[in-house]
Amino acid sequence: MTTQDSGAVIPLLQMRLHALNDLALTLKHIHWNVVGPHFIAVHEMIDPQVEQVRAMADDLAERISTLGGEPHGTPGALVSDRTWNDYSIGRAEAIEHLGALDLVYTSVIEEHRAAMKATDEPDPVTQDMLIEQLRGLELFQWFVRAHLESGGGRLSTAGASTERKAAAQAAEQARGRP
Repeated sequence: MTTQDSGAVIPLLQMRLHALNDLALTLKHIHWNVVGPHFIAVHEMIDPQVEQVRAMADDLAERISTLGGEPHGTPGALVSDRTWNDYSIGRAEAIEHLGALDLVYTSVIEEHRAAMKATDEPDPVTQDMLIEQLRGLELFQWFVRAHLESGGGRLSTAGASTERKAAAQAAEQARGRP
């Protein structure tokens, strides 16, 4: 791999590292702030996701180092470099958090896919790692969406463009269920 190629890949990986560090913190925030009748199911579903997302972040940081870069994992670097806002839901019902989390996962997955495509030519090793991470991230989103879909496959968060809107839509659909 050329220095020029690794120089192009490292910034992509740094943003993915920021996204996964942010996701791990967001998942813990949800874990601590979920309430309601489905509390325990969501509370216990989240911790394994946190562990695996942290492992993904570690893999990205080590890949950045392998390519000759310096991974930045401090909160200040994350906040300074990120292009998204903080998670916007505080203490809330499980279904509301899951609705908002669905949008978080969609964003992380879309950006991971873009990085995967961008590494196809210059760095297939990194691309392979991103593909494996996508497998886990998409599985976690499927776990979340299982709570948000109707029997007919309608996603309660469909069309929502903000976490608060997704949370409200998920709560509204849940009110109509037993």
